[in-house]
Amino acid sequence: MAGPLSGYRVLDMSRVLAGPWAGQLLADLGAEVIKIERPKVGDDTRHWGPPYLKDTAGNDTEDAAYFFSANRGKRSLTVDITQPEGQAIIRELAAKVDVLIENYKVGGLAKYGLDYSSLKEINPKLVYCSITGFGQTGPYAHRPGYDFLIQGMGGLMSVTGEPDGEHGGGPTKVGVAVTDIFTGLYAANAIQGALLERHTSGQGQSIDLALLDVQAAVMANQASNYLIGGQIPGRLGNAHPNIVPYQAFATLDSHIIVAVGNDQQFQRFCHVIGQPEWGDDPRYTSNTARVNNREALCGHITQHFKQQTSQYWLSNLEANAVPCGPINTIDQVFDDPQLRSRNMVLTMQDHRAGDIQLVANPINYSRSQIEYDLAPPQLGNQTIEILQEYLEYSEITLTSLTLKEII
Repeated sequence: MAGPLSGYRVLDMSRVLAGPWAGQLLADLGAEVIKIERPKVGDDTRHWGPPYLKDTAGNDTEDAAYFFSANRGKRSLTVDITQPEGQAIIRELAAKVDVLIENYKVGGLAKYGLDYSSLKEINPKLVYCSITGFGQTGPYAHRPGYDFLIQGMGGLMSVTGEPDGEHGGGPTKVGVAVTDIFTGLYAANAIQGALLERHTSGQGQSIDLALLDVQAAVMANQASNYLIGGQIPGRLGNAHPNIVPYQAFATLDSHIIVAVGNDQQFQRFCHVIGQPEWGDDPRYTSNTARVNNREALCGHITQHFKQQTSQYWLSNLEANAVPCGPINTIDQVFDDPQLRSRNMVLTMQDHRAGDIQLVANPINYSRSQIEYDLAPPQLGNQTIEILQEYLEYSEITLTSLTLKEII
């Protein structure tokens, strides 16, 4: 079976993470994705190292490991869009694709005639997805936006990290650029929705996605705690604002996570920890009571957990169906037998390095397949074949464009 988006064509003019993440997901689902990059330079993340991909001789290549996280399944076409000939190439390609993804500053492509208003005249069925920090409208529209800034402005850092006054207290960003990744996921969903709608209307449309909007949207229960409950959430370290005990606890040798989600699980937890009477204590019998008495309860739990090793507690908690888990390092994550059994480590071929390992797509269809035909591309490696295949450029034209450094 082919991927569910087999037959769709995507022009990915985005850089760094949010847009490329969306393009990679569409490629995994079977779409044919062309990555547009600047000649000689390429996507910024090609240079965000070390570490860099090493060739078979152990030498660094020109591509950072970061780039490989978001560019599987694409072909790379280098073109200088600041030149009229380069703009003409993009317009010709836009006439032949279903989707265009870009993350230029607001108005950045209009001066080249590559904005949605211009390209929809060439291809009325085009789905044009713009990703920016703050959106196409509003007082911040022209500001540059990066994930770290948005994690702060969008509230995520106000609820991430230890409370003020605690050791290591203060706002903390998440260790992965989650705002970019969430935006990429929203973008891929929005694009597929527009493609489905196109079957009815016969028309494409533009999509305006802002990192700040996305970050506000994914605040989830923390947003509702404020909008519905009138509470301004603060930082609780590894604790949960609405559930107790649901946090990391120190043990004799490391830390573990306990995630008690209901009163029945708490009853079992009390027996494991050797305090069955807690299950009948009115301070702890309900989740509401436990949240209101968080400090006392979690202090008692910590005292008990520090008497035994992490493995002791994990084994006993798991045996009694109490949700728990270790805090793994990244190497432990990808050596985990569960992830291995789910085929979450993907081996692909790079002509410079031989076998390379990437994180697989987590989607599992019953019939359709995730497509892993193309490893992340070397800069501009498919430029000639794409221009010949899509636009039927002659050797003379290709030579001229190359000499002019348009491609």
